[in-house]
Amino acid sequence: MATRTLIRIAALAALIAAAALAPTAPVIGADAHIPVIKVAASEATSRFVPLGVGKSVAIDLPTDIKDALVADPKIANAVVRTSRRVYMIGVKVGQTNMFFFDAAGRQIAGFDIAVTRDLNGVRAALRQGLPDSDIRIEGVGDAVMLTGTAASPAESQQAFDLASRLVGGNTKVVNNMVVRERDQVMLKVTVAEVQREVLKQLGIDISAALNTGSAVVSLASLNPFAASGQIPSSFLQGDWSWAGNKNVNAILKAMERAGVIRTLAEPNLTAISGETANFMAGGEFPVPTGLQCSSNGGGCQPSIEFKKFGVSLQFTPVVLSAGRISLNVKTEVSNISNQNSINLGGGGSLASLLSSLSPISASSNTNGFNGITIPSLQVRRAETTVEIPSGGSLAMAGMIQEQTKHAVSGFPGLMQLPILGALFKSRDYLNDQTELMILVTPYVVHAVAQKKLARPDDGFSDPNDPSSVFLGSLNRIYGVAGKTSANYYGNYGFILD
Repeated sequence: MATRTLIRIAALAALIAAAALAPTAPVIGADAHIPVIKVAASEATSRFVPLGVGKSVAIDLPTDIKDALVADPKIANAVVRTSRRVYMIGVKVGQTNMFFFDAAGRQIAGFDIAVTRDLNGVRAALRQGLPDSDIRIEGVGDAVMLTGTAASPAESQQAFDLASRLVGGNTKVVNNMVVRERDQVMLKVTVAEVQREVLKQLGIDISAALNTGSAVVSLASLNPFAASGQIPSSFLQGDWSWAGNKNVNAILKAMERAGVIRTLAEPNLTAISGETANFMAGGEFPVPTGLQCSSNGGGCQPSIEFKKFGVSLQFTPVVLSAGRISLNVKTEVSNISNQNSINLGGGGSLASLLSSLSPISASSNTNGFNGITIPSLQVRRAETTVEIPSGGSLAMAGMIQEQTKHAVSGFPGLMQLPILGALFKSRDYLNDQTELMILVTPYVVHAVAQKKLARPDDGFSDPNDPSSVFLGSLNRIYGVAGKTSANYYGNYGFILD
């Protein structure tokens, strides 16, 4: 009992001596001899150490270890092998910290531990699959983040897909990579079309009047042209009469027409890989869509909506590996045509329909459409997605269309006669052929100096007054001297027939 009492007295004396030697705060008013609180270890002086689940790292410390502190042993654990070597082991995904102290209670080192899933297999797969890219993958909490640089947007997406498959589970993959340079793609589209039309018409209209005494016999044969619906503008007319009041009138209608239409459009457009570009060269024409009538009886005016026509191009390129380009292309060539136009003059059907939809009377509404003709559009449109190398051409669309109409109209029975039947019938023949082809050619392009580019108006200069008045000159200079097509021999320039 005496020995225990002596130990307690010695411990109490040591505690009093330690308190007496401890530094005290300055005396401010009544607060005197307050001990200073000192932080022995904190995250401010800690080093970050990443660990994988089931992985370890060995740490050598400069002095002997007396004490070790692990905040959460369920996430990471520390094994002190010798007085200066420590093994840190990752247990499960999470974050914790460790501190090591010497015999005097001073901090030797502090470590901020982040335990993530093991990503060495994913790193090896990324290095093997994408050797030209500098891609790093690290775990951040329950997620995985990709950093570094990729050679192209396609490689960035490929790395993201590969990491998502290999990590698996519900782990979120964050793509924070930077693309070194985004390729630019120039697309050249060629739309070539040839239309051939052949029209042949032949018909005879006969009208006759035969008077025999008090009896009058009249005969009329009008043969329409059912195939084209057009009446020939060239015809021959003859009258025959004999024996008094016997008269026969015949009209020969004949026409032959042949025509060729050639359409060529070559729009060029440049866009960054992965972005969409649009191009439109043409115009707009007005189309009435309804009536705007005033409530005070001031009349009605047609409301107008403009429709576009011309050459349009829209495409989205994506540069893949090895110079291949994936293209989503939409191109259209349209022109105004009167073939299926609608005339609203005189209260047409469309005018009557719009008039019925208006609260004002039909008679006042129809007047707003008198004299209005709505043309139609001939459209050649194609939209597809293709994959093609840079500089290669591909026929995106092609069509050969042939339409033949042949109609014979005439008097029943008489038109079947071997030779004389031609006097009682009309023949209408129409043949329409169309050949269309759309070619696409993409190029991976880079910016060049402005002096290497040529404009259509390079070297153009207006003529002076004497040259324009007396010589009929339209320009004085056109083109730059010495600039011709390389390696080309022969005549070049404009040819006028």
